[in-house]
Amino acid sequence: MKVVMLAGGFGTRISEESHLRPKPMVEIGGKPILWHIMKEYSYYGFHEFVICAGYKQQVIKEWFANYHLHNSDVTFDFTSNGRMKVHNNVSEPWKVTIVDTGLNTQTGGRIKRIQKYVKDEPFFLTYGDGVCDIDIRKLLDFHKTHGKVATLTAVHIGQRFGVLDIDREDLTVRAFREKSMADGSRINAGYMVLEPEIFNYIDDRDDVVFEKEPLERLAKDGQLVAYKHNGFWQCMDTQREKEQLEEMIAAGEAPWMVWDR
Repeated sequence: MKVVMLAGGFGTRISEESHLRPKPMVEIGGKPILWHIMKEYSYYGFHEFVICAGYKQQVIKEWFANYHLHNSDVTFDFTSNGRMKVHNNVSEPWKVTIVDTGLNTQTGGRIKRIQKYVKDEPFFLTYGDGVCDIDIRKLLDFHKTHGKVATLTAVHIGQRFGVLDIDREDLTVRAFREKSMADGSRINAGYMVLEPEIFNYIDDRDDVVFEKEPLERLAKDGQLVAYKHNGFWQCMDTQREKEQLEEMIAAGEAPWMVWDR
């Protein structure tokens, strides 16, 4: 299965970093947060990625094009026509497709633009700015049991986002609604599993926001189910959140880094 990653936004809330690079390329622990998320999926055996790029998309392409330079020791021999030798060659079992989905395209439009790269197969979808200690295999197994079009991962978090109304019996997401100060509901953390029928819910327009009409229609049709995750999840919207993730890595207490245990 392929992993589709949304990585094209402007990242205006972390402008200290995003004026230089896309938010998913902001580094924590010396590596882009996008790399951390890819390592999570790869740990569970999913190695093929489709990255929905947009803002400063060339930075993502150049980073992967020079992956060995970023992650290996190299010798540049200028006595031999600038010949380069890569030492301790660091590589990953990855196939990475980077798609320029447009500068101002919304999330739904970005997903629609990569339809030809996932074709008629189920796929994972997540955001390029949040890490989690979720068991990806268990998420996929859960998705397969209910036979719906879409599964999203629902987590408890501070009330900064819109929240989900989840049926207690069958875990179907009944509706999205605005948060309240005393609200204890869960939010959509990404880490989704989608059937190819998802493209029937997304109009072929760049201004479609996936979290609005498409997910709302899925909920109305009873085709959206929540996988409740009670472990760690953290997005990186602000400089403070970046610093918190950095502190966790420095302390050796980064729950999402399952590949490093």
